[in-house]
Amino acid sequence: MKSLLKHREIALGLIVVLLIGGFATRASGFAEPANLAKIFNDTAILIILALAQMVVILTKSIDLSVAANLALTGMAVAMVNAAFPGAPLVFLIVLAVVCGAALGAINGYLVWLLQIPPIVVTLGTLTIYRGMAFVLSGGAWVNAYQMTPDFLNFPRYSVLGLPILSWIAISVVLAMWFVLTRTSFGRATYAAGGNAVASVYAGINIGRTQFFAFMLSGGMAGLCGYLWVSRYAVAYVDVANGFELDSVAACVIGGISIAGGIGTVAGTVLGALFLGVIKNALPVIGISPFAQMSISGIVIVLAVVFNARSERKKGRIILRDRAAGGKAGEIAA
Repeated sequence: MKSLLKHREIALGLIVVLLIGGFATRASGFAEPANLAKIFNDTAILIILALAQMVVILTKSIDLSVAANLALTGMAVAMVNAAFPGAPLVFLIVLAVVCGAALGAINGYLVWLLQIPPIVVTLGTLTIYRGMAFVLSGGAWVNAYQMTPDFLNFPRYSVLGLPILSWIAISVVLAMWFVLTRTSFGRATYAAGGNAVASVYAGINIGRTQFFAFMLSGGMAGLCGYLWVSRYAVAYVDVANGFELDSVAACVIGGISIAGGIGTVAGTVLGALFLGVIKNALPVIGISPFAQMSISGIVIVLAVVFNARSERKKGRIILRDRAAGGKAGEIAA
């Protein structure tokens, strides 16, 4: 059992299963496949946004503007759809991704070339992007009757029993796994956050890696912008307000180290699903919204403490192994 719990993803997966089982005893039908598919679909956008956040955190940065990016790109494509109802859906989705990537590139540029701390940059652009959404829309909403049926219904179409929104999330998960584990950019991302000095000696440009991480994060946030406004059939300035904290929480719960360089796609997905199960279950069993916020906060703090203890323990093991290696070298000499 101890060896099983050493693997963060397996332990977190078991916790999610136990949560579902526990809530099923209080709410009949909670663990039924149809309801679990609904929970996954409800969590799909958070999964994508958490993966966007993960890429940035791995480089020892953070992106607090992902939700504001989502709101601005969502507002932009909703307004384009309302103004030009004949515009192809593919064009609108690509537009959302490109706009989001451009906003992410602004963050990356400020962090890379101007050497401004990521938390300061993205805290500023969070406000700027929300303000731009207000200026763009004049504070008005874009409602369902202003959008075309194809624009609204695409994420809802069912394929093999799951909405396309869920399949998009699954596709993004697989794509991110491939990028982070099978490409040079993925290796550079882990190296830049894990050991900056060694990365420089290995020829990795840390600033450029962070730039592309912010750009990728922004593109995924832009995709979420379209998915959000089409799924909820409304676009307004405060869309996804505070959702950037949920994306960070999903990463932390999933074992992504805020110090960078540690974490997996599976852990991030499980962290998002953990939050999704909690948020879907607590209202069903009669927990008040304020208590829900407290519970979520407690879970995040516990996850941070667990991560910190695990990293300190790993650090002690590495130091011990190095010391043992040094002694062995002295004996051999």
